[in-house]
Amino acid sequence: MTDDIETPKAAPQTPHRPLSPAAERALAEAAARRAAAVPVQAPTEIDGRDGPEPVRYGDWEVKGIASDF
Repeated sequence: MTDDIETPKAAPQTPHRPLSPAAERALAEAAARRAAAVPVQAPTEIDGRDGPEPVRYGDWEVKGIASDF
């Protein structure tokens, strides 16, 4: 019995061009910036609604009445 499903073949390896010194410096600087970056925390809402974000579900419910927007 033969399978009709083709197995994916690996892409041929292409040799990489050598990077210029300026490109190597830029990559090193970018890596240093990523390593030193402080993760940004989303601000907390003051006097906001309880529960999950209503915009996420496409409607807003107040006292049992839902309004779509």
